[in-house]
Amino acid sequence: MNIVVNVSDARLSADPADTITTYSLGSCIGLTLYDPVARLGGMLHFQLPSAGMDADRARRQPLMFGDSGFAWLLGQLEGKGAVKRRMKVKLAGAAQILDDHGVFNIGRRNHAAIRKVLWQQGLLIDGEDIGGSSPRNLYLQIADGAVTVRKDGMQAPL
Repeated sequence: MNIVVNVSDARLSADPADTITTYSLGSCIGLTLYDPVARLGGMLHFQLPSAGMDADRARRQPLMFGDSGFAWLLGQLEGKGAVKRRMKVKLAGAAQILDDHGVFNIGRRNHAAIRKVLWQQGLLIDGEDIGGSSPRNLYLQIADGAVTVRKDGMQAPL
């Protein structure tokens, strides 16, 4: 089954028949976490780097932010038997869309923020497709943890 992750959303699955998908990653980042032993994975599609930017909104919508969204997804996966040290981490997105002059740099800020969170958690990035100016779709196959990215009409493993 195809499980769609919307903007400011996250999903997880342990069903090998599932593919978790998110569409149109621009400056947002799609983050996948996958435990190959538990065969359990999840995906977060976050818009903004830090819950500290808007504490009220973060309480209502923690999945909107990289740090609080990551904490939620990791907690959900660990609650179902995943082990953090076994997690495979992949990222896509952080494009510069509708900001030709780089005034806001949301994509770069998102990328820097999630890298910091991962580092603080002792997790390394196993693959990423970051930056540029093209939107991406991201796919996580629960059966084997394979992650693919579709960008500019081409699909490739991550």
